[in-house]
Amino acid sequence: MGSITVAQLGKAYKQYPSRWSRLAEWLIPFSKKRHTLKWVLKDLNFSVSPGEAVGIVGINGAGKSTLLKMITGTTQATTGSVSVSGSVAALLELGMGFHPDFTGRQNAIMAGQLLGYSLEELDRLMPEIESFAEIGDYIDQPVRVYSSGMQMRLAFSVATARRPDILIVDEALSVGDTYFQHKSFDRIRAFNKLGTTLLIVSHDKGAVQGICDRAILLDRGRLAMEGDPEAVMDYYNAMLAEKGNQTVRQELLPDGKVKTISGTGEATIIEAVLVNDQDEMIEIVDVGQSVRIKVKVSISKDIPEVVLGYMIKDRLGQPIFGTNTHHLQQPSQNLKSGENIDFILSFPANLGEGSYSVAVALHTADTHVANNYEWRDRAIVFNVININKDRFVGVAWLPTTLETHR
Repeated sequence: MGSITVAQLGKAYKQYPSRWSRLAEWLIPFSKKRHTLKWVLKDLNFSVSPGEAVGIVGINGAGKSTLLKMITGTTQATTGSVSVSGSVAALLELGMGFHPDFTGRQNAIMAGQLLGYSLEELDRLMPEIESFAEIGDYIDQPVRVYSSGMQMRLAFSVATARRPDILIVDEALSVGDTYFQHKSFDRIRAFNKLGTTLLIVSHDKGAVQGICDRAILLDRGRLAMEGDPEAVMDYYNAMLAEKGNQTVRQELLPDGKVKTISGTGEATIIEAVLVNDQDEMIEIVDVGQSVRIKVKVSISKDIPEVVLGYMIKDRLGQPIFGTNTHHLQQPSQNLKSGENIDFILSFPANLGEGSYSVAVALHTADTHVANNYEWRDRAIVFNVININKDRFVGVAWLPTTLETHR
């Protein structure tokens, strides 16, 4: 079983005002320092327990890849330490270590040896590597003729040819086709169930929330948040739209979940409720029942446009369905300070049994990234039960008719 412990970890790179300053510092070792330190990571502390799946998220430049390189030992820390127990398989930069003039098979052998496989073991595993990669005759062609997706297929197949104690995956999987992404994540989940410790860097909210037990948010080289994947991803989502006067806050709900609220405040949500056809507030919904989301919005500053959007999520925070008034071609325009707007969104709750939440957002254009007036996660929480429909499984109810012909 593999575990990872990161203690007071920091990484800094030397920056010189000119190449002559660098040369002078080398040639005159006892002279004054001629460089400044650029800290990429600083004071990181966390641990990953055996069998745990942890996601690492953050904007580009937050230090995610540098952290993984220090955990795998390809980069040395400036301060602190990393302790790793167990065998490690890492898929970091795409095709890292592949030689473009060697064939896929030759590169697979070299990469396997770097991972600690013996030649006898590689000879035994090669048919499985070829089968999982599914690149056909290209396995004996030079890697320079491979697409990025083919390189990823081969690299992942080699790295996971045998189940490691610790599997570390960077964003490399994002370049693959949808079919292979599903295939790869199925293998990752299977490894995790068998006890493999996972460390995954991804911007894919679904992947982090669907696989990971915990998430870590890095911001400018520091640990900004650690905890439940849904709460961390909601906070990260709010950070992506952060502007100079935007606030981001989190509230602890009675059920122990965390609600994230962010925005600049020109438009705010006064109330968001779920009602039935009799306009009664409800928390229990029957499969297929006609429901409405009612949102009352207050405008505090003259703005040219406001778009209301909603997103239904399952209990794991995975998006089930979402749309907004921009996509419905009904944005509200030329809003005046002091004005109130009532939005009513009607739809059949064609959902499977379970617990759901609704995120509500006020913004411009098609997403909240440009102007995020307010984003409120878990604005509404409700449960779906099946009273009189035929039994089915899943998060969507798709009424099905059957015909048979003999």
